[in-house]
Amino acid sequence: MMATNGREARGLKENGAVTEEQPHANREAVRPQKFTFSPEPTMEDIRRMQAEFTDERDWDKFHQPRNLLMAMVGEVGEVAELFQWRGEVAEGLPGWTESEREQLAHELSDVLIYLLELAEKCRVDLPQAVLRKIALNRLKYPASKVHGSAKKYTEYED
Repeated sequence: MMATNGREARGLKENGAVTEEQPHANREAVRPQKFTFSPEPTMEDIRRMQAEFTDERDWDKFHQPRNLLMAMVGEVGEVAELFQWRGEVAEGLPGWTESEREQLAHELSDVLIYLLELAEKCRVDLPQAVLRKIALNRLKYPASKVHGSAKKYTEYED
């Protein structure tokens, strides 16, 4: 039996993810819990860690916007490769091995690291840009108009 750290006993994995099933007193069908990210590290923490990593290796000269973009695209390709030939994959990745999940975590981390470094090099405050983009999307896709539809905003009638 594997030891837990208290968090796991409460249904939390070390990475902050909520496990899919929680104990239920009356043994009714248990619905999956909503997934949440752990609160740390923040985007700024990750940006800073990557900047230190790059500085320690004198790689800044290689990490210019175009190079970072190309590297990120390559990593997105590696994520796509993990899903290739699987057909539709359900939320939570049922049927994936721990090794496959860990490989996905590595590749998604690479994408995020390059994205944050690209945003830094382009002087884009990504958290603020996300807030502005979500506000814009709320205007383009009002829930009352688009609920349950996957059409592009230009396809909706006023």
